[in-house]
Amino acid sequence: MIVCICQNVSDGKIHRAVDGGVTSMVQLRDQLGVGTCCGKCHAHAKQVLRECLSSNAQQSHCHMQPMLFQRNIMAAA
Repeated sequence: MIVCICQNVSDGKIHRAVDGGVTSMVQLRDQLGVGTCCGKCHAHAKQVLRECLSSNAQQSHCHMQPMLFQRNIMAAA
């Protein structure tokens, strides 16, 4: 679905931007131009961004591997 008509930005593009590391509206604006023309898309783009971030956070918690620490033998010498 198109979120920003002026810049032709879809929710898919926002998802890919978040997957690429975007975490704020400022970054989204800088990378995709969302909200830089008429501004009518800002609220919806922000909602999509939040949903993406929330979804990514939930997925990362489900797939987290426990960290294993091993003693560095060289450091003890």
